Amino acid sequence: MSTGTLIAVIVPVAVVLILAAAVLWYLSRRRRLRQQFGPEYDRAVRRSGNRLSAERELREREQRHEQLRIKPLPPDTRQQYAEDWTRVQQEFVDRPGEAVQHADRLVTLLMHDRGYPTEDYEQRLRDLSVEHGQTLEHYRVAHAINAEARRDNATTEELRGAMVHYRALFSELLDGNEPRGRGAATEGG
Repeated sequence: MSTGTLIAVIVPVAVVLILAAAVLWYLSRRRRLRQQFGPEYDRAVRRSGNRLSAERELREREQRHEQLRIKPLPPDTRQQYAEDWTRVQQEFVDRPGEAVQHADRLVTLLMHDRGYPTEDYEQRLRDLSVEHGQTLEHYRVAHAINAEARRDNATTEELRGAMVHYRALFSELLDGNEPRGRGAATEGG
């Protein structure tokens, strides 16, 4: 076989292999983002109207999250939070609206103590979505009910639901995965 013929065969095969590898890499990255962000992936795609733009935003969230100093809580702090949550649940019996507001503050304080910025609600959602995408909708729903409760527009059953939703994220933040990423603090530091 001549050199020209050999090149004519090898170059197209190499191009096809490179394209196949690129497609597989892209599909693998998309699958990883879908698994990591869960329902938040679909929400980002719907909001942006463009899958590539949504995936770029999710990767930017990951990069920001790596810079955060997310840290585990010491055992005594975890225990104190668990006791605080029990008190909030007990408060629900007599003062459901106030209990939901206290649950919101407790979840926000827990986020702060773990190392999440808590100043802006929308940024909280973006930051939490990286590791807590599966339970983030619970937080959204609870937050919305809490806003209605502040205007006296929430039923006791809705307030009960808010407590359940807050509990989902609270439990995950308190007992969930250890932090990951370069910005995560170590147990001792």
